[in-house]
Amino acid sequence: QVQLVESGGGSVQAGGSLRLSCAASGSTRYMAWFRQAPGKEREGVAAISTGGGTTWYVDSVKGRFTISQDNAKRTVYLQMNSLKPEDTAMYYCAARRMSDWYIDWNRRTTAFGSWGQGTQVTVSA
Repeated sequence: QVQLVESGGGSVQAGGSLRLSCAASGSTRYMAWFRQAPGKEREGVAAISTGGGTTWYVDSVKGRFTISQDNAKRTVYLQMNSLKPEDTAMYYCAARRMSDWYIDWNRRTTAFGSWGQGTQVTVSA
């Protein structure tokens, strides 16, 4: 199983930026960022195909968040700009090693076999 180590969370004012990093210990087919706010379900916000570089975003973060990768380092990044208070959550990195993909990937936590420990992002108004 691939081990994932995240870093980069923190506190920022609305309109600010943060960059999250996730380093994988082995090869993956897809990597994604999920978030979970208190009392809410975990939801995917961005994903990337590590082979082809295809990216997916949920509507709430399109134009503000960018997922990217450094294949040599097996590291995926989430650049978050124009942050809003509603972006406050624990952010988790996830990895999938199977080649098939789901159009509703953002609601399928069970489709990802590896998870990071989570990093807190807090956005104040």
